[in-house]
Parts: sequence; C-alpha cells; structure tokens
Amino acid sequence: LRRRVDSLSPQRHLPIFVEKILGEGETLREDWQVDGTTGYEFMNQLSLLQHHPDGFAPLAELWTRHSERPSAFIEEARLARQQILNGSLGGDFESVAQALLQVARDDVMTRDLTLGAIRRALQELIVHFPVYRTYISARGRNDADDQVFQHAMDGARTTLGEGDWPVLDHLEKSLGGQPWRNRPVGRERKILKHACVRFQQLTSPAAAKAVEDTAFYRSAVLLSRNDVGFSTEQFSAPLADFHAVNQQRLQTFPDNLLATATHDHKRGEDTRARLAVLSECAPWFVEQVEHWRALAAPLRTDTAPSAGDELILYQVLLGSWPLDQGTEFDGYQQRLWQWQQKALREAKLQSSWSAPNEAYEQGVEAFLSRLLLSEEGHALRTAIGNAAQAIAPAGALNGLAQSLLRMTVPGVPDLYQGDEFWDFSLVDPDNRRPVDFSARQQALATPPDIGELLFNWRDGRIKQALIAQVLALRKAQPDLFRSGTYTPLEVVGKHAERVVAFSREHQGKHLLVVVPRWPHHLLENGVHPQINAQVWGDTRVKLPFAATTQNWKGLFHTGAVTPDKELLVSAALGDFPVNVFINPDDQES
Repeated sequence: LRRRVDSLSPQRHLPIFVEKILGEGETLREDWQVDGTTGYEFMNQLSLLQHHPDGFAPLAELWTRHSERPSAFIEEARLARQQILNGSLGGDFESVAQALLQVARDDVMTRDLTLGAIRRALQELIVHFPVYRTYISARGRNDADDQVFQHAMDGARTTLGEGDWPVLDHLEKSLGGQPWRNRPVGRERKILKHACVRFQQLTSPAAAKAVEDTAFYRSAVLLSRNDVGFSTEQFSAPLADFHAVNQQRLQTFPDNLLATATHDHKRGEDTRARLAVLSECAPWFVEQVEHWRALAAPLRTDTAPSAGDELILYQVLLGSWPLDQGTEFDGYQQRLWQWQQKALREAKLQSSWSAPNEAYEQGVEAFLSRLLLSEEGHALRTAIGNAAQAIAPAGALNGLAQSLLRMTVPGVPDLYQGDEFWDFSLVDPDNRRPVDFSARQQALATPPDIGELLFNWRDGRIKQALIAQVLALRKAQPDLFRSGTYTPLEVVGKHAERVVAFSREHQGKHLLVVVPRWPHHLLENGVHPQINAQVWGDTRVKLPFAATTQNWKGLFHTGAVTPDKELLVSAALGDFPVNVFINPDDQES
C-alpha cells in the first residue's frame, strides 16, 4: 500500500494509519512503513496515569465479595475465550484444528497425533495468547512474534497435562516455527500455509469477542479500566511509564494518532475520567455501595439484578450522571436501558444475544425504572446523584488534563465528534448520537472569560475553550509540536506526585506543560475543577533550561509567571486548572 500510494503522489507524503489494538508490550511494526496506529494504546496509557494504585485492593475486594467473580481480569478473559472458542467461533476453531491435523499427518513423527489432542492444545494456546494476532510469513515468525508465541506456550503448559506438551511442540513448529518455504512446492507447503493463515484469522476474533464483547461486561473492579485497547489486567502505572511511551512514540511514530474517545469505546472519555476518581477514594466508594445496596432492597426482585449487575450499574450511573441537576430522567433511563440490555447480553451470564433471558432482562429493566423514575427509588436516586456530584469536579479536571495531554505530547491529536463538550456517553450506539454542532459553534464564537467558564463549567464550554486555545498554539508552532524533543520534568514539594510536567523544545522554542493528576483530595469539596493555588504549597517544577526573565503567559493570557530554575505550581495553575506555556518571544501577540 505504501509503495502504491507513494507512486501515485510522489511529491507529497500521504499518511497511512492502522486501526490496530496493541497488546501489553506489543509495538507497531516499523517495517510496515505506516505512520502509526489510530491511537487506542494512548487511551490506555493516559488512563493508567490517572488511576491511583491504592484504589485497586478495596475495589477488587468489593467486587469479588458481591459478584463472586474473579478480581483478576486475566482470569475472566481466559474463561471468556474458552466459552467463545467452544461457542460462536466453534466452527472456525474446528477448521484450524482440522488443518493442523492434516499438517501432522504429513510428518512420520506426528502422524499419530489425534484430533482430540490437537483441539486441547490449540484451545489452551489461544486462551493464553497475549495479543490479537501474529504475522507469520513464508519465512516463519519474526523475533517479536516468537516472543508472543513462547508466552502463549508457557501459559498453555500451566493448564495442560504433561501428556499434551508434545502436541504443543507440534503446534509451535507448524505455526511459524518451521517456515513453509522450506517445504517442497506443492500440497505439503499449501497445507502448512493454510494452517498458519487460518490460525491467525482465529486469534483476532477470539480476542475481540472474548475480551471486548464478553469480559469487559463481566468484570467491574473499576469500569474506567475496561475499554477497547486497554491492558485491563493493569490498574495503574507509574508516571515514568507515561513519559517513556511518549519519548518512544516521538522516536518511532511521531505522527501516531492520539485518541481518548472512538466510535468503539465502551464509555465516553469524560465518563472514564470521572470513574477514575474512584481509585482515589475507594474506601469512601465501598461505603457508598453498601449503603446503596441497602436502599435498593425494596426495588429488587428475587432474581434481578444479580449482585454483579447491580454493582456494574452503580458505576455506570456514577460515571454518566448528568451534570445538570434539573435533568428529566426519562431520556436518561432510556439510554441506560439500551446500554444495560446490551451489557447483559454481551456478558453471556444471565442472558445473551442468541438466547435472551427475557424474564431476567425485564426484572433488571424494572429495577432501573424504579431507581430513576419512581417515588420508591427517590432515596437511592438522591444518594447516587449526591455521590456523582461529589466526584464530578475531580472528574472534570481529569477530563481537562486528558484533553491537554492529548494535544501536547508527541503525536497527532484525534478529537472524536462532539467531544469539544463533556462526553458522558456509553457504548455504541449511545456514543454515536447526533451532535449539536450549532451549540458548539455558538459557544466558540463567544470570547472566553475564565471566571465565567469556571463558574459554568458544567456546560462543557470550558473544555471547548481549552481545546480551541491549544489548537491555536499548534497552528502557530507546528514544528514545535511535531518535532520538539520531549523532556520529563522533575516535580518536588508537598504534592509532587500529583503533578505531571514536561517540556518540549525545537530550535530554541520551549513548550512547558503542567497538569494535575489524582486531584480529588486537593479540591477539598470544591464546586468547580479549579484547585486553590494555596493548596499546592511549595510544590514546584524544576526547569532544565535557563528561563528568561520575561513573563511567560499561559492559556487565555489571564496571568503571567516569571520562571527561573523552578516554577511554582501555585503560579502555573493559579488561574486555570491546567496550563501550557511557550517562550514569550515566540508567542503571537
């Protein structure tokens, strides 16, 4: 494709992006000569940054105690893969097994292998496969694919009896371990190639159907860590990891797309940003859930909803709860039921698309309706609404940080339709509803006033104003954003661990970005997503370059700071929740 595109347009580089989900530790192949992926992995990297590691243990205990499901996502994913391979992909699985049986019969050393043994080994190999697929060629597997295969082999050996290990060794050789070009031209080579191709056509849908379309709806330690392209077995990651992937992207795929919302996401970017706050206040959330379950007792039937489905619903309500407290809940209830029915069927525990359990679904729908619309659900509805409002400012600040980071780290920011305002959508088709572009256009035409934007932060215009400001900076300084170096900055002082800071430099121009993370406890029951400057105390960013004595103006030019060798966070974030600075001599007047 690259050769053909370049021949058609030799004077201009036309970018090619691959919509590919990268597994943990997997990188995009550089020999493809593409410009990058569509950015699912960035969603994951940014999400890991915004989740506090201390939240996992209490949230996992809550989930396991009530749902009686595994707290380790990888266990849930493996169970789902087994179900998918024996169910909806059963025919495809059998085709691969039969192909491998034909390969075995062509070798005197393996012709006694039975179809049953090949099925057992093949299933465990796919169940433990850590990525969506490999790329076996006539030369066999490359080094990266070989590491993937060995990982799957090691996992399969832990769940297979030793009697099946020789069968695994046969699969390892047949699926790229021995290049098919080494076989004589003719039937034997054709059969081996066919087995490799069919195997790779099976592992991708097995991963998609088991993880995205099953396990994501079964496991809910924290739903903000369940989304397409996420390494859901991870709950959080150190700040150093975020800096490292940004530096790596700049070196290998500087034009890689950066997405935080897509047509395929399970929850909107600001829904996830709000739910991430629960990782900061997990003990509080555990108390809330226990209280809600008591209030919900009169709303349940004997069988619906299950404890797991009830806990999942509470998280979805918290994440998507409207910021407008005067909202009529009829439309909201319809959206939630559309999500709920899909979630129940995708999970394949109480219901499914192939065999809908109408009685159970009706019971869950009745519970949801009573919760949101009836007088008997008023106490529970009020309690959930109060909890949503309590974490909403921190969630909004996470959302603003998410937007700024997407537009300033190496890569090309991809803004999903309508996400200039808050995005509290759920899974499709909810995230594909019509966008009110006229409202966004009208808001964009109004000159931004920070005080007014902060006061009315719930309407989303503050997010749009941030995006507009930073896109204007990108337009004015394209080389700085595309080619500028990326340098993580050390933060010291009282709340150093709650600040992300980095600089970018190109031909003497400097870009400086400062955003908070884990902001919930810093907002101190705040009514908007602005941390009081005094809260930061002595927290400061160390600068690796000699800052000029001139004032550096940040977003909206409402205030200015004069950095020397250090920049006080209280000054950098004194007027606006997040900030970015560029050398004063290089800014547009």
